[in-house]
Amino acid sequence: MLNNKKIVVVLPAYNAALTLEKTYREIPMDIVDEVVLVDDASKDDTVQAAEAIGIRHIVRHDKNKGYGGNQKSCYNKALSLGADIVIMLHPDYQYTPKLIGAMSSIISNDVYPVVFGSRILGKGALKGGMPLYKYFFNRMLTFSQNVLIGQKLSEYHTGYRAFSAEVLRDIDYMANSDDFVFDNEMASQIFMKGYEIAEVTCPTKYFEEASSINFKRSSIYGLGVLRVSLQHRLHKWGLIKSKIY
Repeated sequence: MLNNKKIVVVLPAYNAALTLEKTYREIPMDIVDEVVLVDDASKDDTVQAAEAIGIRHIVRHDKNKGYGGNQKSCYNKALSLGADIVIMLHPDYQYTPKLIGAMSSIISNDVYPVVFGSRILGKGALKGGMPLYKYFFNRMLTFSQNVLIGQKLSEYHTGYRAFSAEVLRDIDYMANSDDFVFDNEMASQIFMKGYEIAEVTCPTKYFEEASSINFKRSSIYGLGVLRVSLQHRLHKWGLIKSKIY
């Protein structure tokens, strides 16, 4: 715990057997109360690896539900465990678990209710090996999102996020997509509810075992992101009514 807040780290996993232990060993267990792994029908030994290192809470999907579907199971399980703070950390070791303390502290001290680990603040993205085309589209999409949503985040596309349980209970994340655009729908919901999001500088690592989507999937994702941002603006103007808000 931190400031009497129960901290639960959730690991949305798909074929993470090779990197799971390295990620898990760096989680600061002096403040983290529970770790939850949700396996999205991996084709490797992710579940066996999780059991071997002692992760107690393992949720298994018999069929692949997608990145968003995985996160839904993560947050449902964390809330059922009585979490006050939920940290979503990818188990592919692309993001350092060593920032969990800092991110949790911001929430536990009631400074901000949500914290994103940003690869764009500083020079972490390109230094860590982010492909140039991904960096370019990240910057262009983030600029468009900030204009449409009316915010000033440095990045909407990070997979390293911390939430107060209050926020998770207040937004309808179950209404979101099961695909990668889930993250952006969730950020849109958070802002629509009037919450603020803090950011901390986060180094990142791109290597063979780290998860990544190809150019085609990235393009589909980008179009989905723009759709969500436009939907946010039109809903706020009262021109449409979206089911996710």
